[in-house]
Amino acid sequence: MSFDFTKYKEIKNLIPLELPDKKAYYTDLVNLEDSWTGRMDAQLANTFIQEAVQLIINAIVVFEQGYLDCAYYSLRQSIEVSTTMVYLTELEPDMKTEELQKWRTKSKFPMYGQMIKFLDKNGNAFSDIREKMKNYFDELQKVKESMNKYVHKQGFDTFYVARRHSAKVDTSALTKDFEDCLISCIGAIAVFRLAIDPLPVLLMDSEIYSRTGDLLTESYSDDFVYKYVGQKAIEAYKQTEIYHSFHEYFMNKEQMKPCVLDVTKFQHIDNERINEILNQAHLLTRTDYLAVVTVGLSKKIASLYFSGGWPFYTTNTKSVRYLDGFDSDTFKKIKESENHMNNRYDEAYLSYLNLDSEELYLEHNEQFEPDEFIHLKAFVIALVLIINQSNSNNERDEVN
Repeated sequence: MSFDFTKYKEIKNLIPLELPDKKAYYTDLVNLEDSWTGRMDAQLANTFIQEAVQLIINAIVVFEQGYLDCAYYSLRQSIEVSTTMVYLTELEPDMKTEELQKWRTKSKFPMYGQMIKFLDKNGNAFSDIREKMKNYFDELQKVKESMNKYVHKQGFDTFYVARRHSAKVDTSALTKDFEDCLISCIGAIAVFRLAIDPLPVLLMDSEIYSRTGDLLTESYSDDFVYKYVGQKAIEAYKQTEIYHSFHEYFMNKEQMKPCVLDVTKFQHIDNERINEILNQAHLLTRTDYLAVVTVGLSKKIASLYFSGGWPFYTTNTKSVRYLDGFDSDTFKKIKESENHMNNRYDEAYLSYLNLDSEELYLEHNEQFEPDEFIHLKAFVIALVLIINQSNSNNERDEVN
């Protein structure tokens, strides 16, 4: 094998390292990605969270390759991206438009320290969070200063050439230092996310969870909070105005029964509890309600699909199909065929209902009898007409 001079020059001063818990960190980062906010005026925050997560992953990758300063730089950038997210979110509409344009066009834009100072003076949620969580942010600042030593190459131990020629490099110490900063940065992204809205923490409370419908946001897990933020810091966060206002708002809502929560959050219908679900029909969406009533007409229904296959609902009647999922082309073929009842669907059957303003596909294990299917279809059509008429009347009342 010939000597590769280029490769030699690239790697001669690198010390590859290994992060044993890398997979666990990647898995935990999913919790951050799933903390998606539904605030219409803060949708840009979701992109910033995803970018911050990517920067954490990049840091891990280059750390294992031996590029320590690059790894710490990427960690530090994850905090700065999170700060920019909060800064842009908390600005007044006119100023937000102007600053976002500056950011997009790479014009003069405040640095990390400037954004923090501005938010402390002018921010609503964030300044309150910083005040209530002072101890947490003091510790985060120490971590940031520690990372700066690597980024700015202060001390010979941060030099590649010095580490390489050192008598003994303590790789376990290098790994521990990095992991400590890594954990702090993941936690920081999680905390900055809470300045947008408190849902990732609120949804950890079963009392709140049972009063919410199908939200974009997933809650932080107990393990995630314990590992990356700390219980004391979260308890301090719960003293903030943003947490209290959202908590009060949701606690004033009606609590859903477990079987209703299954419908609203997981699109699963317990066909043994149809009446119990319908007792809280006012908490269901239009599609939820239509699906529940339709399933209540026949326990043969294993799954129910709306137009194109989405949304779809499962039931207690487990499908006999071996394959999961659905094929929209199959739905289309049945819709365009002359036969809409008892079409073979792998090991099960699929029937199609063409309604006034809806299309329903019923997956069932046993065939429908002709009269049974006719009566089911007639009932559902009548129900859709009633719903549409009721909605039309409500809209006229609102106009008047």
